[in-house]
Amino acid sequence: MLKENEIKEIEALCKESRQNILKMVYGAQSGHIGGALSSTEIMTVLFHKCMFVTPKCARDKNYEKRDRFVLSKGHASAIYYSVLAQLGFFPKSELLTFRHFGSRLQGHPAPFCPGVEVATGSLGQGLSIACGMAMGLKLDKNPAKVYVLMGDGELQEGSVWEAFMHAPVRKLDNLIAIIDRNRLQIDGCTEDIKSLDPLDEKIRAFNWEVIEIDGHDINAIYDAIETAKKTSKPVAIIANTIKGKGVSFMENNAGWHGKAPNKEDFERAMAELQ
Repeated sequence: MLKENEIKEIEALCKESRQNILKMVYGAQSGHIGGALSSTEIMTVLFHKCMFVTPKCARDKNYEKRDRFVLSKGHASAIYYSVLAQLGFFPKSELLTFRHFGSRLQGHPAPFCPGVEVATGSLGQGLSIACGMAMGLKLDKNPAKVYVLMGDGELQEGSVWEAFMHAPVRKLDNLIAIIDRNRLQIDGCTEDIKSLDPLDEKIRAFNWEVIEIDGHDINAIYDAIETAKKTSKPVAIIANTIKGKGVSFMENNAGWHGKAPNKEDFERAMAELQ
């Protein structure tokens, strides 16, 4: 459990990131707000409190022992970039180049951006990539963990379930999947399009450990990840979230999955986040 001052620190970082997300998508007039806002607490706690993260440096002997991260829901890149900037991977001023031609901060993350391990965004592939990374680390006897953040909509892809089946067979206890369970995708509610429930039972049937939490509860996120680190099998954390969290008119609204705000919406949203 985090201390009170640590929680306040995370809350401040989350507030900054939500403002960054809005500024980035508004400035580009392109991007995905809803799923970036829903995963803000997850990403902030993970990177600032749970992962071993270090910028690439030839003099850093611990670089190869860094934890790996895969943003399977690559369209939520705005929150990824905000967190990386907070950690000093590149200047915060660069966030405003988001989705601009020639920028390192493209709509879907790619390894030419500092801190990004792998290009992602073709939904349903991230867990398979993470399995490969976890297997490689095992072969190298590297103690690092592999984290993958997935959207619930992409769980409708068959490749995801192949990866769920594969990980326990290979005893990938260094693999932790976090599912942003906001129940909305571009076409509407996940349960109307292709139902996933009971999601916890389905994943357990593949011999994973499953932890279900409130994905906006900072302590719950921290405790779940720290528990997952000590578990002797692959772990899936189902984080129940609200799409568009933090902006009243975007919350639980599938219309804000991939739409940029106009000037009026931007100003109204920023006012709510002050």
